[in-house]
Amino acid sequence: MKTDEKQESLQQLRLENLGEAYWDLPTPELYEWAIRRREGLLSHLGPFVVKTTPYTGRLPKDKFLVREPSSENKIWWGKVNRPFDPVKFQTLWLRVCGYLQGKDVFIESCYVGADGRYRTPIRIVSERAVGALFARTMFIRELSSPKLKRHVPEFTVLHAPGFHADPEVDGTRSDAFVMLDFGRKLVLIGGTAYLGEMKKSVFTIMNYLLPGRGVLPMHCSANYGQDETDVAIFFGLSGTGKTTLSADPQRTLIGDDEHGWSEHGVFNFEGGCYAKVIRLSQEQEPEIFETTRRFGTILENVMIDMRTRRINLDDDSVTENTRAAYPISHIPNMTRRGTAGHPKNIIMLTCDAFGVLPPVAKLTREQAMYHFLSGYTAKVAGTEAGVTEPQATFSPCFGAPFMALPPSTYAQLLGDRISKHTVDVWLVNTGWSGGPYGVGQRIKLPVTRAIVKAVLDGELKNVERKQDPIFGMQVPASCPEVPSEVLEPRKTWKDTAAYDRKARDLATMFEKNFKEEASDAPAEVREAGPKV
Repeated sequence: MKTDEKQESLQQLRLENLGEAYWDLPTPELYEWAIRRREGLLSHLGPFVVKTTPYTGRLPKDKFLVREPSSENKIWWGKVNRPFDPVKFQTLWLRVCGYLQGKDVFIESCYVGADGRYRTPIRIVSERAVGALFARTMFIRELSSPKLKRHVPEFTVLHAPGFHADPEVDGTRSDAFVMLDFGRKLVLIGGTAYLGEMKKSVFTIMNYLLPGRGVLPMHCSANYGQDETDVAIFFGLSGTGKTTLSADPQRTLIGDDEHGWSEHGVFNFEGGCYAKVIRLSQEQEPEIFETTRRFGTILENVMIDMRTRRINLDDDSVTENTRAAYPISHIPNMTRRGTAGHPKNIIMLTCDAFGVLPPVAKLTREQAMYHFLSGYTAKVAGTEAGVTEPQATFSPCFGAPFMALPPSTYAQLLGDRISKHTVDVWLVNTGWSGGPYGVGQRIKLPVTRAIVKAVLDGELKNVERKQDPIFGMQVPASCPEVPSEVLEPRKTWKDTAAYDRKARDLATMFEKNFKEEASDAPAEVREAGPKV
């Protein structure tokens, strides 16, 4: 893109009278600018450490979709996608542009979607070098200079963490905001420096665009075995093991978080990974651990010794949600193409803190759609203020905050894909056994790894199974390297009557949630849920 064309593209965003505009700088130069501007610290062995306080996680209550004609009748409006007035958005946009006058900006031209048939060009304009560095790390880079000159973004993210909104003037909930306008194809982020807001805003865009093209967007990790026809995808909310279990040294990583499933197969949306690293174990998660010791990795809210510049992954004094953003090429066994065939297995991960779901169970197509629409996991004491005992959490499609369209849109695509490609679907509980949180024990990672290996190796496909009397799923009677008594959760409880009560309680929660959130599901899917 020529200089005058670059200037024109910024003017179209209402960005004028800027300081310097730095376009598509390479990673080392972005490091240099970020250090020069005191945006973070260079740590021992090369990762860049950045702090985003006071906000160290996403702000779902501060995310809004502009109610505008082209998308108004498609959006899943409600407590997840809340409308924002287009006139207020226009004013807020101009205020952000006014704030940026005289300031330097860092611009990265990237793509989302490894499959060129469904690729979306995007542009990140950030007031911070680390914002551009994150975009360059997380999204798909364009390394060809001629192609970079022809890059025309379909969507633009305007990232201004230093701008704080005035709720009375701007109509926001707080000083922080994340605004998506599908008509203008523009995202505004202000008041928060948490880098994940950029990533998930772009994911929301893909969730809006792709179903109309017959592609299922998925909040999942994915890998494959000996060849690209042996694909597995792992659905799961934060903390269930999605990133950990897909980083398997015996399999090739496609991606750790966001994928599409088209008629051609599975493809990664991103060019990087964004892993939680609090108390990361070198022994149990060696591939991810090594990324925290590499140049090109961004460590977000990880504590660092100011004298030695060594990091402490066990320190949660800032937040439990410490993160590492790194290029997927930091994982030794990954595919740069980011594409593969259709899944043979789907694993739905849940962290059941009530201790009643089996460590592994096979699901029918209808049960798979039921659990996909439920998106169950549990919060435990200490993870959020006010949480003193396990709380059931239901997030449709295992990622409700990023689903722009009604959940039934995605569930129907999933059901169609399962039927067409004869996919085996499994529920894997990475939570508690022998009792609820505080009484039982969390299922050990080596046990879960053994279960996942048996699933992917086909060793559970034809074993004897028995039906769970409440949840209806088929529980294997045996699994290599897993004690048989562990597979049947009721037998791990000392008080079986207490187990029965807790299982009925959880089943009731499932039933209540499904009536409230998925009343439009087909009858056969509604009937596939637990029986109270």
